[in-house]
Amino acid sequence: MGELHRIHLPHPGVTVLGVLTADGRVAAGASFVVPERITDGWHLRNVLLAHLRHVVPHGLRRRSPMHSAVVLQCRDTPADWTDLDGAWMWALRDASVLHGLRCGAYITLTEDGWQVLGESRHGRSPQAGSWARRTVSTVRELPSREHLPALTAAAESRPRPALLPAAPVAQMAAH
Repeated sequence: MGELHRIHLPHPGVTVLGVLTADGRVAAGASFVVPERITDGWHLRNVLLAHLRHVVPHGLRRRSPMHSAVVLQCRDTPADWTDLDGAWMWALRDASVLHGLRCGAYITLTEDGWQVLGESRHGRSPQAGSWARRTVSTVRELPSREHLPALTAAAESRPRPALLPAAPVAQMAAH
């Protein structure tokens, strides 16, 4: 979770989709904003599938999944359970299965800290506002975006979902 936060630096309203290796390292990921009007699990699943297709090849031909998908939902509302959390959890499970991945955790990130919903794991750092409180003394300390122009050029040739265009943060080579 910490590595996803460090790479994407989400702020309230941003969703981070991460693909993790078996040892928990980030293999690929995407961050995006979902319009508030989209609250149905089917639509959220399709959003996740669209982003998964852009950042990692499917693993449907494998005997067992090699990677896990996780969702980090950064929000400014309390960490309490909401109906939308249930829709996101269903969407994550279904999108993971349809893309040949293990279903990982659904994590909320608020001003109080992070929480894995459905489990008792939680912590105070990072939290929803920690991206803004981090002091940066040089430009070199900002997240690296040097690979973004090449990925953006390649991604522009592919069809994108009409509602949620987002450039992938990392790409993974096909195995």
